[in-house]
Amino acid sequence: MRCAWGLALLMAGCASAPTPHGKVQGDAFSMQEVLQSDSNRIATLAMQENLDSLMRLMDKLYQRNPAEWRKTAASREAAMAHVRSAILGKQVWPALQAQRDVMALSKALSPDFTGDRVGAFIYAMGDMLLTSHGGKTSFTLVDSLNPQHVYNAARNVEIANWVLNHRKNAQGQPLLLSNHISAQERNLSFEREMGKVIARLDLVASFGTERVRRSAIGLGQSLVGGPLLQFLPVR
Repeated sequence: MRCAWGLALLMAGCASAPTPHGKVQGDAFSMQEVLQSDSNRIATLAMQENLDSLMRLMDKLYQRNPAEWRKTAASREAAMAHVRSAILGKQVWPALQAQRDVMALSKALSPDFTGDRVGAFIYAMGDMLLTSHGGKTSFTLVDSLNPQHVYNAARNVEIANWVLNHRKNAQGQPLLLSNHISAQERNLSFEREMGKVIARLDLVASFGTERVRRSAIGLGQSLVGGPLLQFLPVR
């Protein structure tokens, strides 16, 4: 009887509708897309997603480290808006002493940094990503990306993630509270979000290299195969 009851519960569970996890959505068509190749579009979408990932990371870090946003603004939301505006506006971050790119990232992760470490870290990450993409967030046919620079940016994100998880401040405490593993809880959402950024950067870098290689192969195929693929006269 117990086996029959358990089997009935299992059957009922299998028959229930799966939990919805959202739907994939694309951007609405814009005239700018006419000026974009496939690689341009992929790079544009990847950059947008990476900036969104940085915003999610900032929100999570501010929630776990509320003392940091208080160094920048009166609320967490205002601090996030300030950081985002500084990244997209290519402004300097005063606490980083006008440092940009990887120099800003190194300073934001130094143990003796006393400013808003979350804001400085996300700002430096965003500025580094922009620099590796030629200072742009959207790309058209007249733009070109250096695949090696994008690849290097992915490695920089890996290094920054490792430093964030292992480096301590002068008091022997983590620079910022992020991932958390205990007997009662496992929170690796920070690690997953950083992994997404790294994966997108690697894809853009690989696709950029592939685009150049495939163009060369296509040219070679047209030169070699062109004469052989001509139709023969039938009259």
